Amino acid sequence: MAVRHHLVRRPPQAVWAVLADPSRYGEWVVGPSQSTPLDEFWPDVGSRLRYTVRLGPWSTEGTTTVRHVVSGRELELEAEFKAVGTARIFLQLRTWGEETLVVCDEHPLRGLGGALHNSVTETALQLRHRGMLARLAKVVEQDRAPRDDTRSRHA
Repeated sequence: MAVRHHLVRRPPQAVWAVLADPSRYGEWVVGPSQSTPLDEFWPDVGSRLRYTVRLGPWSTEGTTTVRHVVSGRELELEAEFKAVGTARIFLQLRTWGEETLVVCDEHPLRGLGGALHNSVTETALQLRHRGMLARLAKVVEQDRAPRDDTRSRHA
């Protein structure tokens, strides 16, 4: 199970504001180039977003569903990419003084990804998390003005 943490130099509310905006996932998640909400109230349990992954001229879509949420503290997602299966991604925000320790725990859940999970794929997940959490920190730290997202009741 790939678990990684990263210190974000902003309070948890600032990190949560980015997590609670489904249109921003393409800015910090490694892989997707864009994301679009499919349901009105992200990140309510059961709400979904669609994402697009592009590799050169090739592109495909997947969906991410919220499975668990504790507003401002925890977000657990199931990402589905049809060719590979699904993965569980758990993000936890811990107050760290005036900053936020973000803990990411991800592992393959269903399909080919789960069946082929091994130390090599675990290493790839660790590298992905390193990039993803660094990108999240950059987005949050550069975004000094919180966005007003009326679609979400959890922001």
